[in-house]
Amino acid sequence: MFDQNDLELIKTKGIELRKIEKQIKFFKEGFPSIHLIRPATVNDGIIFLNNEERARYIRLYEESLKEYNIVKFVPASGAASRMFKHLFEFMDKNSIQSPPQKESSLEHNSNSAYYLFSHLPDIAFYPILSEIIKKNGSRIKELILKNDYGAIAEYILTPKGLNYSNLPKALIGFHRYPEEIRSPTEEHLVEAVNYANGHGNIARIHFTISPEHQRIIEDLLSNVSQKYEDRYKVKLEITLSTQRSSTDTLAVDTFNNPFRDQSGRLLFRPGGHGALLENLNKIDADLIFIKNIDNVVPDRLKEQTFLYKKLIGGYLLHIQRKIFTFLNDVDNHQITQNDIEEMKHFAREVLNIIFPEDIQKKGIQDQIQFLVMQFNRPIRVCGMVKNEGEPGGGPFWVSGHKHQQTLQIVESSQIDFTDDNQKMIFNSSTHFNPVDLVCSIKDYKGNTFKLAQFVDDNTGLISLKSNDGKSLKAMELPGLWNGSMSNWVTVFIEVPIITFNPVKTVNDLLRKEHLST
Repeated sequence: MFDQNDLELIKTKGIELRKIEKQIKFFKEGFPSIHLIRPATVNDGIIFLNNEERARYIRLYEESLKEYNIVKFVPASGAASRMFKHLFEFMDKNSIQSPPQKESSLEHNSNSAYYLFSHLPDIAFYPILSEIIKKNGSRIKELILKNDYGAIAEYILTPKGLNYSNLPKALIGFHRYPEEIRSPTEEHLVEAVNYANGHGNIARIHFTISPEHQRIIEDLLSNVSQKYEDRYKVKLEITLSTQRSSTDTLAVDTFNNPFRDQSGRLLFRPGGHGALLENLNKIDADLIFIKNIDNVVPDRLKEQTFLYKKLIGGYLLHIQRKIFTFLNDVDNHQITQNDIEEMKHFAREVLNIIFPEDIQKKGIQDQIQFLVMQFNRPIRVCGMVKNEGEPGGGPFWVSGHKHQQTLQIVESSQIDFTDDNQKMIFNSSTHFNPVDLVCSIKDYKGNTFKLAQFVDDNTGLISLKSNDGKSLKAMELPGLWNGSMSNWVTVFIEVPIITFNPVKTVNDLLRKEHLST
């Protein structure tokens, strides 16, 4: 199947041959569907905290903040081109030289290109766009009056103007302020100084980026970091990383044979956000907040974001301290039968760990061993919002290894929708995952876990793509907050919908949550 050149390429990328052979097996057989038991709901897998409890955990976080090294981890490798899909379609259908008349029926469709053009002065990057058009000898208001939308689209998308189709989403102008227009990258800096300002008055933030965008992102950070340090009287420690080539996955053709490009070379593709597990594992921190690049709001709405980040951070500290105390007591042989019962109660009631039916019949040492195995794992506390129709994975009880029930974040791609019962369970979910979590990846002795040991390798995603006009099948690794964290200590907490404001299309920037007033 592989010749010497193939083997040298595989070795150069740092990929083990057995992993590629396993990928080909999954292409042939598919990933096994996950088995849902029921949705996680409030008081059955999702914790609802009252006002007093919320205040307690927020206070715990604020009082402990300076004792810890905290990092905000932001996956930011996404290209902005997907944000402008409807503008590309518009340009394909309409000639720039022969601008169309307004189509009033489409102006009211908030997802249409016409809606964007009709509300263009409200978009954050309008002043920059207007200035560029002016430098090219035109006036943006005149183009709007003439319905010359094709020209406007060209100025937004191409190097003639903003060149947004060739930039990462991290650099798009999201929010307008009197003194500046901020990209989501800058909004994450502002977030970091407000809830990730830990030991040494240092706000640490790590962006994962695409290699082709590294220079321009570094330039932006170089230009703005001092401004935010001065404004917030804090030191910013900003680091970047790219997905390692060793996490790329082999592409295959429609017959599940290794796909080769026009030169006969094997084609590898990025492994999706699950590949970022290695990047995450290299972060040296006590607490790590994870949040997507496009989920940010203007300053006027940030207070709720800050409070609920502190809430989930404080709750993680609460359970982490209990876990570390238990494990240290075990090491020091300071465990009584009462302690074991307390550990069991904590595992069941707080960590939602389901015990084997025969656990009570086992001896004390076997019970302790089981509890240690359950406690001594990476921890994640995930915010969950009520399901209001937004896309995203949801929280469920699933049946896993040896039919053990565990809490998982499940994507629709993992479900067998030909099974009516599984379809019903998935559709009855009350909450969804907004990618709002805080993690602890160090054990009670201060050593960083090897996160690859806690991955469900039987999860992933296969999709149809193309290369040079030829169809291929591509594979994504277990999702970072799905299969990659499958065997972590997992806690779900309900958070309000205001904490979830993603920008999937440029028109989302016209939602009231993203406007300056």
